[in-house]
Amino acid sequence: MTALGPALEPQGIEPFGNDRRPPRFWTIPDRALSAIYTLALVVSISTWFIAFRAPLRLDETGSYWQISAGFSEIWARRYLLFPAYPYILWFSTKIIGTSEIALRVPSIIAMFGAVYLLYLGARELFERDIAFIAAIVFCLDPIVLFTSIDVRPYAFGVLATNAAILVLLRLRRRSSVWLAALFGISSALIVWFHILLGVVLPALMLSFIVLTFRDRKIFWKQLGVVLAAFAVTFLPVIPGLIDMFRTSKTHTYEPAPTVAELLQTLIPGRPFAIVCCIGFVAFLVYAARTKRASSSRFEIGHLMLCVSLALIPALIQFGVSRGTSAHTFTYYHRLSAVPGIALCWAFGIGCFRSRNLRLLICVALAVSTAFLCLTAPFSRLHQYSLKYAIELIEKNASVDDAPVVMCSGFAESNFVAMPSMEAVKNSRYFAPLSYYQLSVPVIPLPQILNNPAIQIGSQFLQTAARKHERFLVTGDAVYSAGTLAWFTENAAATHIVHNLGVFDGMEVLEFVPREH
Repeated sequence: MTALGPALEPQGIEPFGNDRRPPRFWTIPDRALSAIYTLALVVSISTWFIAFRAPLRLDETGSYWQISAGFSEIWARRYLLFPAYPYILWFSTKIIGTSEIALRVPSIIAMFGAVYLLYLGARELFERDIAFIAAIVFCLDPIVLFTSIDVRPYAFGVLATNAAILVLLRLRRRSSVWLAALFGISSALIVWFHILLGVVLPALMLSFIVLTFRDRKIFWKQLGVVLAAFAVTFLPVIPGLIDMFRTSKTHTYEPAPTVAELLQTLIPGRPFAIVCCIGFVAFLVYAARTKRASSSRFEIGHLMLCVSLALIPALIQFGVSRGTSAHTFTYYHRLSAVPGIALCWAFGIGCFRSRNLRLLICVALAVSTAFLCLTAPFSRLHQYSLKYAIELIEKNASVDDAPVVMCSGFAESNFVAMPSMEAVKNSRYFAPLSYYQLSVPVIPLPQILNNPAIQIGSQFLQTAARKHERFLVTGDAVYSAGTLAWFTENAAATHIVHNLGVFDGMEVLEFVPREH
């Protein structure tokens, strides 16, 4: 018997199964529930657009730098990762332009597609309302909220991930060779957009083996097709993968993750933590009061699939980041685990037999999370940006063409030789200058104070003192604090320093020659 009565329970369908009633047989309560879930989904997606107009953050300007020299230079500027995304971004700019909003449109579209594919995948496991819950939880995840408007390849990476999950779930009941090939291709495409998102591949392969190992002859045939399709599609990514391992120590810019960060990934936000606690207590009370235990709704295969897609990629990244110098457990790199986490939450909420209770939990999550997103102090920011600091520098320095000493925002700059003054505005280590441009000379420095920074800075100070020249120095207020302090101390004899302020994390100092 369903929550709506025995007359509405379709024959042959388990309460926790895959309800495939066609829309023409929906009752009025069915349509009302679908309308409310759709509204909750719209509310969830609307949180993506809060920071839609925000300036480009540091890494986003790196994406623009990749395409700024034209189509012919994209491959040469591909750096280590993302062989597919720059071409999509370049094509998009030819249609809708290069404004900050226009650059974010491809990611928004890709994330819409990712939500739809996750919903279709959840429908392979759950009833319609529980599939809605999976899609809504996915949309509300802070990592999805961030990457949905990010001018980076993450949205396309999770689009490929959800496509692979959908194909995998449809392979359960089919012996199709073409579906197996599509699974191999879609799995390899994940790393075409970001190599670090490939940590989900072991979970996908394990799930494939468990779900399809029913007929050994068909299994080995499909496995061969999957591996062949994956290998061929994966080939172009191998050079970037080798370079990433070879230079892994140069990309470290965050400390090793904590267990609290892992838990925050699995429980994405305060509303989810509250629902988790209340739901656990309510479930215990409900299970104790009912004779018809919910074990009929507990499908261990579904649970293991969801848990593997959530925990395996999260634990691989966490373990690598804790045990090696390659700290890959960055906020947005955890996106690979989010589809599995959303399915786990949908499974947990779906354990409640009452459709009305499930609806109430879902609406509460959507409304409370949206409210917190709207009222958060920095909700309209998309990490820090160099835009405001560069605008101030241009306005200040262009008066007398004063040179600007700029610290790179990229950790990789600490391990390479700095570009010349003529080439700095085309360097990937100073990618913000490809979008937010400066008309004055720029003297490039590494992100932190090291021997090359001291050498370049000393030579520049000698020239500035001899010319009795005004100049500016800018850098990250945290990572480049040592360099800013070094200039303040070593230029004290010849220049008076004025702190022009900290603009979205970037500190700007003005050095005015002393009167003799």
